[in-house]
Amino acid sequence: MPATPPEMQQGKQLYARLLRYVKPYWRVFAIAMVAMVGAGLAESGIPVLLKPLLDESFVHKNADAVQTTMIWLILLFVARGLVGFVSQVGIAWVGHKVVFDIRRQMFAKLIHMPQSYYDEHSSGTLISKITYNTDQVASTTTNALIIIVKDSITVIALLGWMFYLDWQLSLIFLIIGPIIGLIVKSISKRLRRFNMSLQSNMGQMTQTLNETANGTEVIKIFGGEEYEQNRFDKVANWVRRYNMKAITISAINVPVVQLIGVLALALIVYIVSLKAEAEMLTVGGFVSFFGAMAMLFSPIKRLTKVNEQLQRGLAAAQSIFELLDEPGEQDEGTLALPRAQGHLQLRHLHFRYPHASEDALHDINLDIQPGETIALVGQSGSGKSTLASLIPRFHTPSDGKILLDGHELASIQLKDLRANIALVSQKVVLFNDTLAANIAYGSQRDASEAEIIAAARAAHAMEFIEKLPEGLNTLAGENGSRLSGGQRQRIAIARALLKNAPILIMDEATSALDSQSEQHVQAALETLRKDRTAIIIAHRLSTIENADRIVVMDKGKIIEVGDHQTLVARDGAYARLYQAQFAELA
Repeated sequence: MPATPPEMQQGKQLYARLLRYVKPYWRVFAIAMVAMVGAGLAESGIPVLLKPLLDESFVHKNADAVQTTMIWLILLFVARGLVGFVSQVGIAWVGHKVVFDIRRQMFAKLIHMPQSYYDEHSSGTLISKITYNTDQVASTTTNALIIIVKDSITVIALLGWMFYLDWQLSLIFLIIGPIIGLIVKSISKRLRRFNMSLQSNMGQMTQTLNETANGTEVIKIFGGEEYEQNRFDKVANWVRRYNMKAITISAINVPVVQLIGVLALALIVYIVSLKAEAEMLTVGGFVSFFGAMAMLFSPIKRLTKVNEQLQRGLAAAQSIFELLDEPGEQDEGTLALPRAQGHLQLRHLHFRYPHASEDALHDINLDIQPGETIALVGQSGSGKSTLASLIPRFHTPSDGKILLDGHELASIQLKDLRANIALVSQKVVLFNDTLAANIAYGSQRDASEAEIIAAARAAHAMEFIEKLPEGLNTLAGENGSRLSGGQRQRIAIARALLKNAPILIMDEATSALDSQSEQHVQAALETLRKDRTAIIIAHRLSTIENADRIVVMDKGKIIEVGDHQTLVARDGAYARLYQAQFAELA
C-alpha cells in the first residue's frame, strides 16, 4: 500500500483538529449533515422524475401518471428548499461558533504569552491571525463542507441513476474520476504554499497599516510619506501576487477538468445516438440520462474548485494552530503571597535575550530593603529596563535568582507576584474607555467611586478631570489620545495608587514631559512611592536625588552604588552623568 504524502497527511490532521471544535455543537451539526444529505438526494431526484414524466406523457399518453409525477416534482422542490435552508443555516451557525471559539482561544493564548513572544512577532501578524486567518477557517468549515458533502451525495446519486439506466455508458464517467483526482492532487501542494505566503504577507500589510496609523505625526514632519507609500505598495503587491498565483492555479484546474468531462460527454452522446436508433433507450430514459449527466457538471465543477478554498482554510488553520501550540507563560509557582513586605534580593543575576550573542545583564547583586527607593541610572542600553522587567517576571533570568521576602520569584504564583507590583512607565497604556475604568482597571475594577476619586486626587489628576464635561466618565480615546502626556501619566499614577501594591516600578515616568507637567507628575510620584519598595529608572537625574540609593549601570553591570551626595563626591561615572546633564540645562 503506497504511503500517504506528508502534505495530505498533514491536511487530514488539520481538518480533524478543526472538526474537534465542532463537538460541543454536534446536535446542530448532525441535523445540518442529515439535511445536506437530503439536499444532495433531492438535487438528484429531478432527472429521476423526468423519465416517468416524459414516458407517460409522450409515449403512453397517461394523464393520471403525469399529474402524479407533477405533484411529486412540486414536493421534491419544496423538500429541496427546506433541507437546503436547514443545511446552509445550520452549518453556518456551527462554523461561526467554531470560529468564535477559536478566536477566544487565540486571544486567551495571546494575553498569556511571555513577553519574549511579543518581542519576536509583530502586532500586525498577530492581528491578521485572529481576523483574516480565522475568516479563512470559517470558509473551510462552512462553504467547503457544504460543497464536499452535498455535491458528493448529488454526484453519487446521479451516477447511481445513470448506472440504473445504462451501466455501460456510465462506466465512461468513472474513467475520468481518477484523472480528475490526479489533477486536484497535483495542485493541492502549490495552493497550500501560496496561501501560507499570502497570509504571512497579509500580516505584514496589517503591521504596516498599524504603524502608519500610529505614526502619522512622525511620517508628516520627517517627510516619510513616499517611503511609507513604497513600503505599503511592496507588501500589498505581494498580497496581490500570491492571490493571483492561487487564482491562476485554480483557474487552470477548472477548464482542464471540464475539457476531460466534455470529451467523455462527446463519446457518450455518440454511443447514446446509436442506442436510440436501435430503440434500446426510451425517450424518457434518453432525456433522464442526459439530464443526470448535465446536472453532474455543476457539482463536479464545485468539487474541483473547492480544493482552493480548502487549501486556503487549511493553511490558515496551520497558522492558527502554530500560535495555539506555542508554550504559554510558564507559571510553576505554588506559593501564595497575599501581600509582600517588599524585600528584594538579586543574587548573581545574568540575562541574555534570545538570539543575542552576549548577556544583557552580568552578575547583578543587589539587596533592596522594604520601603527603600532604588534609582537605576546609566546610558541607554546599560540594562536598566531589562533589570526592572525581571522583577514582575516579564522575562526569566538566564542564571542567578531573585528573591522576594526570602522566596524565589519562580516559586511564587505568578498572579500573586504581579498583584504585589505596580508599574508606571514612560509609555503609558490607556484603553479606549472612561477615565474611571482606566484608573480602576483589572483587579481594581470593583473599586468604589470614592476610592477612584481619592486615587485620582492623590495623583494630582482631579485637577484636570474636574474640568472635563463628563469628568471621570470621559473617554480616554485610543491609548489616551484625548489627553496630554502629563495627564496620561497622572492617570497611570492614579491606577498604581489605587492598586496600593507594596512594590513600585517606575520606568522613566517623567522623561517626555514639559516642566509644568513634570512638577505635577513628580509630586504625584512622591506620594506614590511612600511606604513602598520603589525601583525608579530615571533619565533626568534631578528627579532621583532623594532616592535612598542610586545604582549606576553600564553595559549590563553595576559599576557604582550610593546616595546622591556620596556618588557626586566620589567623582565617578554618576558624577560625570550628573555634570553633563547640569551643563545641558545651563
